Amino acid sequence: MNHPEEFAGREQLRASSSEFRREIVEVAGGVFAAIGYSASNVVLIQTASSSIIIDTSANPVDAQDIVEAFGERFRRPVAAIIYTHNHPDHTGGATVFAGGDNPAIISHRILVESGPEFARGPRDGGDAFGTKLPEALFINAGTQREYGRVTPHTRVGFLQPTRLIDAEEEELVIAGLRLHLVHAPGEAPENIAVWLPNQRVLVPGDIVLKTFPNLSPIRGLKLRPPQVWIASLNRLMRLDAEAMVQGHMRPVIGRTEVARALRDYRDGIEIVLDQTLDGIRRGRTPDELVETVRLPKQLADSPYLQEFYGNVAWAVRGIYADYAGWFDGNATNLHPLTPRARGERMIALMGGVEALVRRASDALTCGDFQWAAELADHVIAATGSREATEIKADALSQLAERQINATARNYYLTTAQYLRGQLS
Repeated sequence: MNHPEEFAGREQLRASSSEFRREIVEVAGGVFAAIGYSASNVVLIQTASSSIIIDTSANPVDAQDIVEAFGERFRRPVAAIIYTHNHPDHTGGATVFAGGDNPAIISHRILVESGPEFARGPRDGGDAFGTKLPEALFINAGTQREYGRVTPHTRVGFLQPTRLIDAEEEELVIAGLRLHLVHAPGEAPENIAVWLPNQRVLVPGDIVLKTFPNLSPIRGLKLRPPQVWIASLNRLMRLDAEAMVQGHMRPVIGRTEVARALRDYRDGIEIVLDQTLDGIRRGRTPDELVETVRLPKQLADSPYLQEFYGNVAWAVRGIYADYAGWFDGNATNLHPLTPRARGERMIALMGGVEALVRRASDALTCGDFQWAAELADHVIAATGSREATEIKADALSQLAERQINATARNYYLTTAQYLRGQLS
């Protein structure tokens, strides 16, 4: 029988969806945030006779919904559009906001000069964002309610920047409004934070979110440099903001709370980095480090470091690979057996395919879902067994239901659906 505590992580993830409920929030006089209308937030700043837009949502359809939601608060002409960074969920609706106004399109120079991110190709249907999951299985995408599930992310609405920022900090005056742009790399190397000194409002892009940072994404991106991320957070802390509108989730209001969010984020990254590097120096393997690297209780309990999107264990593995390479120091792993050869030997050791499949099935029945999946992998690699494939799919589905992390849940479930032939 399942116990409710088994699904505590899933229920926490479900509760976190309230962060994405649709609302136009006035965070300070003349500064409005559109929350939950798209995969990312859009910020509207009113000037005396125009508007400034920070980030433009994921596509023109969402952008039009946001324009309508802003209503009379949205004043034309639009004097400027600022991209905090190049992720498509932040840049896909610019044409709608620009209309016929010919605004300045502002970004960091890195946004236009860097090439696309190199990412691993898909495998066995695994999708961290769950774009093809049935509605009954989908909860959220970690930092957003949906990620291209209803209206796809697209570059159709992207407008090429017309003004590029080079400096670490640059002050602009747009339509009589003073803004500071601060280069704050972290999740993206081109990320810029927008600081409104008169309103004391910070729009940091994706440098801080209400979840442990996604330092090493499972969709196959390289490590996002933690030391660079820490330095950016230190720079933003010195601004002493009274309100903060992150790229995702609800704004943080109040000087004390903004300071806490930035401090917890910085400290969380720093502690994981320090513990991992110390372990590397001591000769620990990634598997050993995952068992020991932990946030102290105060940070583990922080609402800004729950593992809805990033994950401490994945950060450890990413840091290890970036600093120490692929080899874990165990000579056995210099030239390991192929999965097929290992599977064949496991089958022989267990007394045949049926015996190993039975062990995997028993593990599934007993709730030892990770072991069931691992045993099934041996059989699948050696024989392609349909029965083992079904066991693996069931094990992954059970692991998913016990996850607080949205990307892990989505990846487990989409892989399970693929293995069952329910996803292409």
